[in-house]
Parts: sequence; C-alpha cells; structure tokens
Amino acid sequence: TLIGGQLCALLVLVVLQQTLSTEELKAWGWRVPFVIGALAALIALYLRKSLDETTTAETRHRKEAGTLRGLWVHKGAFMTVLGFTAGGSLIFYTFTTYMQKYLVNTAGMHAKTASNVMTAALFVYMVMQPAFGALSDRIGRRRSMLFFGFFATIGTVPLLHALKDVTSPYAAFGLVVLALAIVSFYTSISGLIKAEMFPPEVRALGVGLSYAVANAIFGGSAEYVALWLKQAGSESTF
Repeated sequence: TLIGGQLCALLVLVVLQQTLSTEELKAWGWRVPFVIGALAALIALYLRKSLDETTTAETRHRKEAGTLRGLWVHKGAFMTVLGFTAGGSLIFYTFTTYMQKYLVNTAGMHAKTASNVMTAALFVYMVMQPAFGALSDRIGRRRSMLFFGFFATIGTVPLLHALKDVTSPYAAFGLVVLALAIVSFYTSISGLIKAEMFPPEVRALGVGLSYAVANAIFGGSAEYVALWLKQAGSESTF
C-alpha cells in the first residue's frame, strides 16, 4: 500500500510532464498534485473514521493503555523500532523519492526519462513485496532483517556510484530495482515486526511514535541532506 501510493503520486507527475510544457509546469502545473493530495486527504479521513476498532474493550480500558507511562515499560522495543525505521526509511527514501532527482542532477538523465524509469521500478518494487514477505515466512523475520542490514550496508555505495555514471535508462532501471530488492527484505515485513514488538494496549502509540520520529529525522531529511551535500561539492559523503 505504501509503494502503491508512491506509484500513484509518480504517475501524476508523469502525466503532467507528458501533457504540459515546462513553462506551464512552472507557472501553475506544480499546484495540481497538491490539489489532488488535498482531496485524497479528505477521502483518507473518511476511510479512517469508518474503520472498526480491532482491540477489545478490556484492552482499551487498562490504565496504561495508550499512555507514555505504559510505553516506557517497553522502551527497548521502542528504541529497536526507532533503529529499524531510521535505517529503513533512509534507504527507502534515497532509492525512491531522491533517486529521481539523482538520475537527473547527477547522472544527467532527462527529467521525463527519469520519471519513466522510476515509475517502472516502483511498479516492480510493489510486485516484489508479497514474494519477499513469503520468503520471510520461510527463512524467518530475523534473517530477513539481517539480510537487509548486510546487503544495504555493502551495496548502497557501489549502487549509487554505478548510477552516477549510468547512460542507459535500462541499466538505471536494473540498478534501481536491485537496490529496491535489498530494501524489500525490510519493507515487506516492517509493519509486521514492529507491531509484534508491542502489546495491544500500547501498540498504536509504540509503533506510531517511534516510526514518526525516525521517519521524519532520517527519511524526511534524506533528500534535503543529499542535495545540500551535492551543492557543497561533497555529494559522495551522503
């Protein structure tokens, strides 16, 4: 669902790039995704309000339910989810949202070509999730996370350096898909392993707060930090 949402957002960009000129995009076309996002937010609000609560009344009425005091008892799990999300969000946003700018600014690819490459790559990435989830059922969640950590650590720098010098959009597509396959060891099970670390009475708070903090700091800043280092003449530091 997360990747499907990103794919839909990227498709909006592709359609705008194909139908509007560069001047029109800069003048008013950039506002269109924000209008669509505002309407989608209202739909999301309606859907969220119509969802049934899955916890029991007994769980919800416990004194520590949904409180920071109750969450503090599980501070080890909270810090673990912070760590999972910090690493996972950083590499996820690097190879999804930032990658399109990287292909344009660093590899010298045309913006429309980069959008098409990322649209195709995100579609493959979305389709890979059930397969990697099924793999984790066979090899275990712990081993999937170890594979993610190992391959992400040794693979990120070589992949980004290879993408920097890529000239063929097909080669770029293959390299991005390879990177996203590594990320899939994490994204296919991330929601599950985080939820399983907390009891029902603090599960939403435990997962939601730790995810939001780590995602904002490490995921949300990834593109900004990468572009700032590039402007400072030290892109490879990222």
